[in-house]
Amino acid sequence: MARRGKKGTLSPEDRELWGKVAKTLTPLHPDRAMELKADLEKIVAAEPAEPAKRPKTATAIKSPANAKAPPAPLPLHQLEHRYRRKLVRGVRAIDARIDLHGLTQHQAHDRLRGFLHQAQARSHKIVLVITGKGSGDARAYMDERGVLRRMVPQWLSMPDMRSVVLGYEEAHANHGGAGALYVRIRKRR
Repeated sequence: MARRGKKGTLSPEDRELWGKVAKTLTPLHPDRAMELKADLEKIVAAEPAEPAKRPKTATAIKSPANAKAPPAPLPLHQLEHRYRRKLVRGVRAIDARIDLHGLTQHQAHDRLRGFLHQAQARSHKIVLVITGKGSGDARAYMDERGVLRRMVPQWLSMPDMRSVVLGYEEAHANHGGAGALYVRIRKRR
């Protein structure tokens, strides 16, 4: 197999092959056939002494050499089975709790963020976030109950919370079941 020269140039074998391919093509507009055939023959026959350099345009976007891509968000992890079992049995204590019952989404989000940052500052390892299961069927909208129950996991998964939250999962029935979450706190850096 023939080696290619600099970028943008073809080897003699590639030029010959391209010439054969170009001869088999039929243009979309028959009246331009002669014009295109002549252009193709010029391209195949012409062997540039040096590859053409692209002109620099003023619209080219240059990235600064010291610019870095934003860091990827840290991954979330589930509780280890043994650690969860110790929590359920009471061998391992929950470091702090927050109850978000009766709060609006905005209030709950603000309190949750503050609580988690405070828990990290106090070197807590695990906290319990109580969202509640939602109101009764009379106040349910389109068979949806528990707005906070649905929103809190989304908030915990957001990239800006990854520096605080190591992982989360639904709590055991002893700690609130589907209406609560165990949240592991990431060590402070």
